[in-house]
Amino acid sequence: MPASNAEEDLGYMREAFTLAQYAASKGEVPVGAVAVKDGVVVGRGYNRRELDQDPFSHAELLAMREAAKTLGVWRLSGVTVYVTLEPCSMCAGAIVLARISRLVFAAADPKAGAVGSLFNLVGDARLNHQVPVTSGVLGEESSALLKSFFKALRDK
Repeated sequence: MPASNAEEDLGYMREAFTLAQYAASKGEVPVGAVAVKDGVVVGRGYNRRELDQDPFSHAELLAMREAAKTLGVWRLSGVTVYVTLEPCSMCAGAIVLARISRLVFAAADPKAGAVGSLFNLVGDARLNHQVPVTSGVLGEESSALLKSFFKALRDK
């Protein structure tokens, strides 16, 4: 499993946050993700559901897809995924199935989060793989970005 380093986590989460801001500028829910292996970003993604008209275009899925292409493998052992919002059940399931070694997320998602808020899919011992999690890295900033995005939508 990749080692946890608070300064490194903050740096990679800042990159994910920049992607989330870009998503917001495109009218997408502001979620960004990066996949990192051995100190190198091997995948990036931001929510693109509206742009792609694709229900699967979640930031972390896109980052993992790019990581798999970059690394030439589907088993993403040794990869840490950084994402600005707690993954949903679809993304948490993909994180488990891709054998991600560590997950770092910013803001909790009390309505759809599947990494501790509603349930904890990545920690379920009944599955063949569990993923260590660090949460709250840039949590306040990510939460504020999401709240301002949805407030602006409501105000339209």
